Parts: sequence; C-alpha cells; structure tokens
Amino acid sequence: MDQPVRFVISCTRAPQRVGQLRRISAAHLRLWGIGSCIDTANLLISELVTNAIRYGETEDVSFSVSYWRGEVRVEVADGTPGRPQVKRPAADEESGRGMLIVEALAED
Repeated sequence: MDQPVRFVISCTRAPQRVGQLRRISAAHLRLWGIGSCIDTANLLISELVTNAIRYGETEDVSFSVSYWRGEVRVEVADGTPGRPQVKRPAADEESGRGMLIVEALAED
C-alpha cells in the first residue's frame, strides 16, 4: 500500500459487538491484502473489545484498525483514562489473562 488505510467504528458497549468487530476487521484486512494476520488480529480484538465492554466508562466503544508500512494497529477506547493494567492472576483464577495475551502478541 502506498498510503495508510484505516477504518473507525463507534458502537454501543454490548457483548455481540466483539464478534461483529472481528468480522468487520477481517474483511478489511483481506481487502488490504494482509489476510495472513487475521487470526492474531481477531484474538487481540476479542481481548481488547471484551475488556472495553466490561470495564469501559462510557456507553460507547471507539474501535479502529489501521495498516501502514507493514504494521497493523488495533485501537480501542472506552472512556477510561490510561491503559489497562496487565495483571498476573493466580493459576486457579478463571479470568484476568486478557491483557497478558495482548502483551504477548502485540508490540507498542
């Protein structure tokens, strides 16, 4: 691509948005010719959007995916100041690993 590409969506915080945003993102990644990263992008999207739905401070979630010079960027905003904190949950805890997954798969 000779120019950066990006799409932005603002939607209400609702659980069904996770799957919808994954499908929309996958379609854009294919259109941009980078379908090989869909699985990783979908996992990141699932974790980030689920976190925003659960803990966001506004009614809406702002979501974007962009691509430029070999880099895919996924951004989610939920009205909460700052970035989510990475937790180190105990082995027997059933949740709290989402940001660990994001940290392992994504680069700043």
